Amino acid sequence: MKLSTRARYGTRALLDLALQPPDEPVQLKDIARRQEISLHYLEHLITPLVNAGIVRSIRGAKGGVMLAKAPEQITLAEIIELLEGSFTPVECVDKPEVCDRFRECATRDVWCDMQMVVRNFLEGITLHDLAERQKSKESAGQAMYYV
Repeated sequence: MKLSTRARYGTRALLDLALQPPDEPVQLKDIARRQEISLHYLEHLITPLVNAGIVRSIRGAKGGVMLAKAPEQITLAEIIELLEGSFTPVECVDKPEVCDRFRECATRDVWCDMQMVVRNFLEGITLHDLAERQKSKESAGQAMYYV
């Protein structure tokens, strides 16, 4: 499984928000600058996050974006599935009808197991966990590169 820039940059943007004071909107241009993401691209990533209720957008002079849920309630599985789509490594896992051999195919079983392992792993990591890892790296003096 290879993640696209949508998932990687979206996760970095959400991590950036999780590291900010919780009740203060953050301007997208500031996230874009800190995360070295094009503002235009970031605007496209934020839209599905707002629509899914993960991020809240606030208009006005002191507006910006902020997390709509506590970081402890947002899993990496939720983020990645929202931005990437299914964790399915091959189409027949979610749509067995695309292959006539799905009932007797041992490799499909492996792909199904792989999907479950990846999903369970990512469901076990919250945005809060990721923020704590980042703080630990920063306090240890490591570079401030996110995800």
